[in-house]
Amino acid sequence: MGGTDWDFDRSEDESQKVVGEIQLRMYGQFLEKYSLQLQEIKDALENNKKDFWDMSIDPASLQLASHEHTTILELINTDNKVLNKVLIVFSTLCAEVKFLVSEVKTKYFDMILFYGEGSEENIEDEVTQLSHFLPHLQELCCFVKRCEEIAAQMIHQLDALYSTSKESTQVMNARDVHFQDVFGHLGALLVVLVTLDEALYNQTLIHDHWKIYKQTVKSMSHNPTIFGIDKEKLKFFEKLLVNIESRLLTGKIFQRAVEQSFTAIKIDVGKNVLLAEELHLYLKISLNTLESKFTEQLDFESAELWVKLSSLYILNFNLFGTSDKRMNKQLLEFSKKIPSVTLYGNVLWYPEHFLVTHLPHMNKLIDKKAQQSSVLNQQNYLQQKSQSLQKDTQTFIIQICFWTVQLESTLQQESSSLKLEDLNQRCDLFLQGVQYASNISQLLKTITNLHVSLAKPIMKTAVIALCKLVELLKGIEHTYHRNYTSISESINHVVQHLTFRILTIVGATKKSLIQDKHYSEKHLDILSSLVLVEKVLHGPGTKERRLIARLALSAANQIRIFREDELSALNSILYKLDMMCDIQEKLADACNCSFFYWHRIILPAYFSNIYEMKVDLHRLEFMFNALHDCLMAIDRSKHSLSPDVLKECFKNEIFIYFEKQVLKPLCQEVETNLRLHVHSHLQLDDRNPFRGAIQDCSPFLTLKPLRFFNNYINIKAYVEHYLNQTFYNLTTVALHDWKTYGEMRSLARYKYGIVTVEDHLPSQTLEQGLDVLEIMRNINIFVSKYLYNLNNQIFVEQSSNNKHLNTINIRHVANSIRTHGIGIMNTTVNFTYQFLRKEFLIFSQFMFDEHIKSRLMKDFRFFRENKVQLDQKYSYERADKFNKGIRKLGLAADGKSYLDQFRMLISHIGNAMGYVRMIRSGGLHCCSNAIRFIPDLEDIVEFKELCTQDNLSNVSTEAGAQLDHVIDNLVRNFTEGTEYFKPANNCQFQAESQNSPLETAAMRNGNPMTMRREDMPVYKSPVPPSRFENKIDVLVVTHLLVDVFAPSFRDSANMHLRNFYIIVPPLTINFVEHSITCKEKLSKKNKVGAAFTDDGFAMGIAYILNLLDQCEMFDSLHWFQSVQEKCIQDKMHVKKQKSLASKDDEKLQQAMTLTARRLDMHQQSTKNITSLTLLGNENGVITLLTLLGDKTGVVTFANVSKVTKLVSSPH
Repeated sequence: MGGTDWDFDRSEDESQKVVGEIQLRMYGQFLEKYSLQLQEIKDALENNKKDFWDMSIDPASLQLASHEHTTILELINTDNKVLNKVLIVFSTLCAEVKFLVSEVKTKYFDMILFYGEGSEENIEDEVTQLSHFLPHLQELCCFVKRCEEIAAQMIHQLDALYSTSKESTQVMNARDVHFQDVFGHLGALLVVLVTLDEALYNQTLIHDHWKIYKQTVKSMSHNPTIFGIDKEKLKFFEKLLVNIESRLLTGKIFQRAVEQSFTAIKIDVGKNVLLAEELHLYLKISLNTLESKFTEQLDFESAELWVKLSSLYILNFNLFGTSDKRMNKQLLEFSKKIPSVTLYGNVLWYPEHFLVTHLPHMNKLIDKKAQQSSVLNQQNYLQQKSQSLQKDTQTFIIQICFWTVQLESTLQQESSSLKLEDLNQRCDLFLQGVQYASNISQLLKTITNLHVSLAKPIMKTAVIALCKLVELLKGIEHTYHRNYTSISESINHVVQHLTFRILTIVGATKKSLIQDKHYSEKHLDILSSLVLVEKVLHGPGTKERRLIARLALSAANQIRIFREDELSALNSILYKLDMMCDIQEKLADACNCSFFYWHRIILPAYFSNIYEMKVDLHRLEFMFNALHDCLMAIDRSKHSLSPDVLKECFKNEIFIYFEKQVLKPLCQEVETNLRLHVHSHLQLDDRNPFRGAIQDCSPFLTLKPLRFFNNYINIKAYVEHYLNQTFYNLTTVALHDWKTYGEMRSLARYKYGIVTVEDHLPSQTLEQGLDVLEIMRNINIFVSKYLYNLNNQIFVEQSSNNKHLNTINIRHVANSIRTHGIGIMNTTVNFTYQFLRKEFLIFSQFMFDEHIKSRLMKDFRFFRENKVQLDQKYSYERADKFNKGIRKLGLAADGKSYLDQFRMLISHIGNAMGYVRMIRSGGLHCCSNAIRFIPDLEDIVEFKELCTQDNLSNVSTEAGAQLDHVIDNLVRNFTEGTEYFKPANNCQFQAESQNSPLETAAMRNGNPMTMRREDMPVYKSPVPPSRFENKIDVLVVTHLLVDVFAPSFRDSANMHLRNFYIIVPPLTINFVEHSITCKEKLSKKNKVGAAFTDDGFAMGIAYILNLLDQCEMFDSLHWFQSVQEKCIQDKMHVKKQKSLASKDDEKLQQAMTLTARRLDMHQQSTKNITSLTLLGNENGVITLLTLLGDKTGVVTFANVSKVTKLVSSPH
């Protein structure tokens, strides 16, 4: 093929170049975009840039442990097939034990302990909980059975290895092979069963619920068809319940496991002497090791070894029926020194009770007196540990501080420049921290659980010391965590160094073994074991490889090929290697504070101490981290559909403790300090910090947000929210204190850095008086407790327990309107209308009464028939007779007649109308105060036009338009509001029924008492409330209050109201007598019931007469002229009697003088009202004219000699 066949076309070459450039450009854009994203992430983290990890905000964790993906069969692959089989069997069994131990810790222990937590006690809930829990009990039952099978399998395999029977074939010569690790794993499996026994036995709630559940199932078995259950399935289910109960709830899980039949086919394990010697050897060596480590305080490993040895000793007794006196004595001595060990959470193990229960011969070694004193021994141990707790805590603090400093300084050195001494030092420091954590954890669990078990109270000092230990525990974990980056690098070097040291010893031994000329079968097994050790240690330090290495070294040391120093060094290095490879797991177990859930009751005392001391507040972060461990344990609870409910209950409980002991006292203290500082100009107690103990709250406020489970607690934000809420609420209650709270806001920012939100409430003045809003809400109380003065337009409190009476005038109302806005005026009228509806219902009922109605008809007929004789004047005697005669109908408990109560009802109605009148005047006053800043009302500048001319921004133009709108509203309100008479063109009202309310009431069995509230007309304001542009013309609203009721009042169906004007004269006399009585009480010591004004009656009479359109009818009575003539006649009569009486009769003269004085007072009272009239013009507008009082200020409704018809009045 010619060369030209391989040449490319030039155009093709150009297209490839273009494509390459495009791809290169796209790649460049990708790099730029990626670089931009990296820069954004860098900028976001720049403020939080740290060289260590923060546990509270880490989004990811660093896992140091390595995991094996190669199977044990592939790892154990030597030329020695027999050795392979032996090591594979025992490695697999030990790995299975490790898996079972891990499974029970992560799945079953917490499931049992948390059963019933966060639930209410009732039968339905108990059955439901156990129903949810039953499948997991079935799984636990299978788990226990699996543990029994693994234990039996391990015994059978050991029996086969150490077999001395002639009938069985010997696998290998194992007389000098000591698989101590296999016995250790068997003991760990037995410890799991012991822990399950103790946890289930002490969980009494499960037993109680189990009985109820069994009874429920038994009741269902009598007639299962009702519940839709198959009878055969129910029987099978009952058998399943019996199986679960016998296996788990009898407290014999461990006993059944050690007493099971370990005899295989044609093999009796109990006769295996070599196996018995091996187990005895393990117990002897381990007890000696434990005795050398045994002190008054055990770490977790030593405590676990103690339980493990006790369990194996019982297994040894059940297998071989032998016991060692020395071992018995050692175990009993241990139990006397430390009477209890915490197995898991709040589960305690009592060694003496455990041994006596499972070893009958132990009763002979322990006398009854010693057995009875076991509880006393526990109490003495607890007392001893409690007394030395503070000392131990201080020692731990010093040790951990020194360890932390050493670790931090050591990790500063670069990993690349480490020497062997540095690696050994780092290894020792890493293990030392875990050891400290293990010791603290065991001390914490022992003391807290013993206090609960023995029901002994705990001192507050002990509580503080225990919580400090919790903080130290989490402090150790935090130290590791924040340095994991450096520790992870160092651990790899340390593991390599430890592995190298093991391989060096193994390599030297293998070399010497190869050079040995005396070859035997044992040498082959030893050499194969050493080769296997080298093989597995050349890989990563996984659990499987380290386990195989231990077993292989045990198999290799048959003829003591290792010297004592080499064997000791190997054991020490292997221990360190295990700890370094599993340091995260070991540290997590040691620092796990989930047990604190069962002792959370001590938290209030701890939080209280934190608040009192106010030092080292960063410790709170450690405590909350410890509490966070409880959530992981709660997640394993299975007695409910979801553990979230229990988690929320736990979170709320902890937050309530913290809020009650820290947050709320802190808020109150900050508020108190600010308040005292603001009022420091007053004569307060000395608050000099150099003279007295004044707490500084700033440490709490400068504390960073605390991680609280899945949330954060920002103490500063909490205090800010509290101050915002407090300042707002208190300012709302007393708006005139706005300045004080404003100063407190500024001081809080300056003193504590607390930034509060402005409340934007309207400011108030000290002469604010009673608020219009409060009067509106309680108008029924207001009209009965306050008296109206029409002349001065004020309301005066009727009576008070204080030394002064409250008053409300136009300025008070104006201030309130300025506070709440002009819209409050229409709302006030609406409330007044609702009040009048209720009052007119009572008014109608009184007028409908047969006694009142018949008497009024009688007086009406009398006046009509005798008009000529009476000179068209209503008789005073007739009115007085009515006033006195009505008392015969009965009196109330306070001595008031029905007419007195009717007069009070009319006064209340008049007070309500007076309140509306004052609202109008207050609105004008408020508007005039606001409008005074406008220079000229006739020439107003348009700001929008000015902004447009100057080409200002749209925002400025809109602001100018808004200002123009506000000014226009102010001007319109001021000018139009002064027009007193104004027709109501926009007023609307409607009735909810076609008939008038009073007509409806009259037609309903002729009894107005049955009037329904919904029959009353509904008033609709012509202008929506709460708008600044509302018209300030309450006179229009007064017109509405007439028009809305007038149709119903004037309806022909309400004939019982047509004679109301006849009752006005008796009401007048009643009111005058009441007014004089109140005036006389002013000069008396007991001023109960005293009053100098009550113009509400006049307002009420005027309003009602206008509603009924009876003004002219009342004028036709000429009632006031009749009263005036009566007064003149009485005065002339008294004067005549006084002239005829003897001057020597002093008593008669005094009586005449008093009578004349009372008549003068009566006449003066009738002249107090200069002008009051009811005008009904074409629009129906009510005009209430000015009332002028005398010098004493007493105003009564009496005779009007001159009627002045005024068209308008500014007030």
